Amino acid sequence: QVQLVESGGGLVQPGGSLRLSCAASGIIFMLYHKAWYRQVLGKQRELVARITAVGNIEIADSVKGRFTISRDNAKNTVYLQMNSLKPEDTAVYFCNAWLREYDYWGQGTQVTVSS
Repeated sequence: QVQLVESGGGLVQPGGSLRLSCAASGIIFMLYHKAWYRQVLGKQRELVARITAVGNIEIADSVKGRFTISRDNAKNTVYLQMNSLKPEDTAVYFCNAWLREYDYWGQGTQVTVSS
């Protein structure tokens, strides 16, 4: 059974930082491309960052320079380091791992940026 479990969300003040983690089980994690998405209620889910199996990285323009994505294949974990957080970063953040027709999602973790 494949599981992606996100953690690290919470409430943070504007300008603060959070690190999200996504731990995977049931797949050969290092073979998969990984990504973080976010979704605000009533809006489409949007890509935040992704890292391919070979390490190519793409960061959304809205978070470039503030967010970084990394992975630790030995720990089957992908991370999203979020710095200089803004209220508009408030969303549910989802972890995604995909490889060809295989596409897996975590349950999401809430990030709220507010004073």
